Amino acid sequence: MFAVSGQSPTLFIFLVKRMRNTKLICTHLLGLYLMFSHPQTEGCGDFGSLPPKPNIRHFSDKQSLVVSWPRNWAASESNVYEIQISRTENHTIIYNKNVSMSPSDSVWYTWTWLSDLPLECVDHSVRMRSFCHQTAPSPWSDWITNHGTKAMDTSNIFPSQQLLKEGSTAMFCCVPPVGVNITGITFQQNVYPLLNIGDGVKAILVTNLTIPTILIKKLLLTCTDSTRKTIYAMNFISFPPQKPRNLNCTTSDMTNITCRWDPGRKQDQHDRNHQTHTLYVENTDQAPIRCKPSSCTFRAVPQQQEYKIRLEVKDQLGEEMATYSFNISDRVSPVLEWDRVIPGVKDVNLSWIVQGNLTQNKLLCQISAAPETIRELTCSSENGLCKVHLEGLHPNTGYSAEVRCSVNERFWGRWTKPVSFTTYPLVTLDLWRRIQYIPDSDNRHVILLWKFHVFGRATTVKIQSYAIKWSQEGQSLTELNDTRHTQVDIPIGPKKCDFTVQAVLNMGSSIPAHITIPSKDDSEIPTLKKRLSRTSADGFHLWWNEQTSVTCGYTVEWWKPGSKASCAQQRVQWVKVPEGNNTFLPAKNFKSGCRYSFNIYGCTEHGDKLLEIQSGYIQELRSVQSPSLIEPVKSTYASVTLEWNYNEENQPAFITGYLVSVQSDTRQGQDAISFNVSVDDPQQKSVTIKGLQQHQEYVCSVSALTKVGPGSPATITIRTKINYFSHLAKILIPILLLLGCTILLWPQRKMLKKVLKEIFAYPAGMNITAPEFESFLYETDQKLQSQKEEECISCDIEVLNIKPLWHESTTLSYPEHTNTMCSPASQSSLLPSCDPLQTGYRPQSAVLLCEIPTHQQIMCVTNKSYLSPIPESLEAEFSEIRSSLEASVCLQGSCAAVYGYISNT
Repeated sequence: MFAVSGQSPTLFIFLVKRMRNTKLICTHLLGLYLMFSHPQTEGCGDFGSLPPKPNIRHFSDKQSLVVSWPRNWAASESNVYEIQISRTENHTIIYNKNVSMSPSDSVWYTWTWLSDLPLECVDHSVRMRSFCHQTAPSPWSDWITNHGTKAMDTSNIFPSQQLLKEGSTAMFCCVPPVGVNITGITFQQNVYPLLNIGDGVKAILVTNLTIPTILIKKLLLTCTDSTRKTIYAMNFISFPPQKPRNLNCTTSDMTNITCRWDPGRKQDQHDRNHQTHTLYVENTDQAPIRCKPSSCTFRAVPQQQEYKIRLEVKDQLGEEMATYSFNISDRVSPVLEWDRVIPGVKDVNLSWIVQGNLTQNKLLCQISAAPETIRELTCSSENGLCKVHLEGLHPNTGYSAEVRCSVNERFWGRWTKPVSFTTYPLVTLDLWRRIQYIPDSDNRHVILLWKFHVFGRATTVKIQSYAIKWSQEGQSLTELNDTRHTQVDIPIGPKKCDFTVQAVLNMGSSIPAHITIPSKDDSEIPTLKKRLSRTSADGFHLWWNEQTSVTCGYTVEWWKPGSKASCAQQRVQWVKVPEGNNTFLPAKNFKSGCRYSFNIYGCTEHGDKLLEIQSGYIQELRSVQSPSLIEPVKSTYASVTLEWNYNEENQPAFITGYLVSVQSDTRQGQDAISFNVSVDDPQQKSVTIKGLQQHQEYVCSVSALTKVGPGSPATITIRTKINYFSHLAKILIPILLLLGCTILLWPQRKMLKKVLKEIFAYPAGMNITAPEFESFLYETDQKLQSQKEEECISCDIEVLNIKPLWHESTTLSYPEHTNTMCSPASQSSLLPSCDPLQTGYRPQSAVLLCEIPTHQQIMCVTNKSYLSPIPESLEAEFSEIRSSLEASVCLQGSCAAVYGYISNT
């Protein structure tokens, strides 16, 4: 850096003038001495550079080697050194790095190396060389060794009794005596693989060290060697200091300054890593201040407003620092102390004292007594006393009050400790009345009923008694009632009467309740009755018409059943409606299947008057009672009149009508006839069923109808009467008809007789009796059998071949001429011989019986001579009908063929 010629005295004078610090002057003088006394050391000359001469120191707790060597004054730029570190006696190089050292005022350079293996485990050696002008290296220096521990009789474990850092990675080694081998190393009772370090030393590597949950935060190591000896070692573990957060400083009296911060993670009480907190006020001459873990206090400098502080936290594992600057005028935090707390029923009086004589600056204070409610006020008392009166609190309720103040309305002091208080109880009465009229008297009985309500639950309220006052016609009376009863019966006259009831308490307040009884002769408002057709499962929604005469609200009154199994009304209930014309009564206060009647009163200046009566069910049930039928049943031969009795009031649902079912008796072998008749009017208790049959049994049932369906029926069996008039009519009508016809036809009896003779008499010349007719048929048959086919006139002759199975029938044929009868010889087309038919006798057919021998040819003859001639004009309108002969008939005996003519028109 400087030449070594005769200019050295001038350079020395220059340095003395420029350097004013004594320490710095001494350092430069020492450097000049080294330059002049050792001109060839570490310089860059023609013969090269000499190697550095390092020194080493070790720190076992930090596992570090500190290498130091003298500075190369001949170098004008940054000096570059190559440093190597080796282990064991064989100098196994484990680290090699080039280090650049900038010129400085120091005579010695230092460099620190951190070892992952404890330095006690093996020997660690260091050597180095320098680069002249960063290009030409100097020779290596000699190895300088930091010797490890040599075990004598037993193995040694490193590190031991050391404080380790949480989350770090650590190597643990076991150094055995000469000739002994290490067989295993455990950490926290866990076996880890062994690493061969050299010279018989074994080690393990443990990553992410964690703090155990036991009371003493220790880590246990064991080492087992070939001689089966086990060595134990223990280390401790903790976490490094954390940076202080939210560092701030305040003053309450402008004299002392208190700084607070968040220390972060809290140390365990058995932690071996003790931390220190030191506060430095950098812009004052104050000495460093030892602080508590989260606060520190120091004296303010008079007339000084700005402060700059530094907080340092140190322990064995590291250190952290935080700085803060502030103006003391902006960090004034008044300290308050409670003076008195005087609660009321709905209010409280609070007072407190401001310490440090700060009230001369008009403090702004905030008071919080109710949740989420803050009230602000200004305090400028000379003696430091501030007062406030808070209202709007709830009676008999516990509260916790806090207060804080500010000087500049920007920075607020800390809240005081909460002060607790309880407001006094408040009891209100809900007053109602029932009026009972005495027959044949102007006097009345008034039953006063009330319910008390205590606000809040902080304390138990005990009512001593009830004071009852009433006035009528200028007279006033007072009576005390026992607390066990919440009603009283008082007789009054016909005039208007005013009542007042108030609870008497030993502590607290009670609001009196008032009610007015109207005079007896006061005009009543017409009462409107309604049925609640629509109700919901959640309760009753009551609506009513507003009245202009109502000035102080409405009251809804009803009766509550006395037991769960019965709907008998025993206790009166009421609810006040101060505003509006509707209210909701929840379903939990009502029972299904019970009818409730709600009396709606309107409050006027003359008292409460009944306006409406509304009835309904919270839930209608189907299980209504069956009607009671009235006997005997009125009946006729075609109708039945049923009558019954029924009480619609005491039922679990509204009765909407009745259902009458009629069914005929099925035991008489006829189909059952059933039908229903509905009665829509619940007040109608009779019905006439018409259209029944006489002298029949019918089963009639009557059931009450509700919105949810019919209930249980009442059944009766009846029989209709006999209709004697219809039987008499069936007998008389034929007799009368016959008599009438006889009377009408009597004048024509002769003509009628003649006509009947023509119809039923035999033809002329034929006098046939029953036996003679049979002989006639026999003779005719004989004659026909003796004649040939062509000799038979006026006959149709068919020759039939009888077969065993005869399924064919004779066919129908139409004669070609209607005035003659044709008799073909066979089914072949033969010209028939025709004779005129005799007129007068007109049977539709003639029957000829013939014997049919089995499997023989038979001949049947049909005589058509008795048929009357048919006019030509009607020839096409008639057709011949020939009967069919079944084989089963003709094969067994005689058969007959029937012919005739039937008009097609």
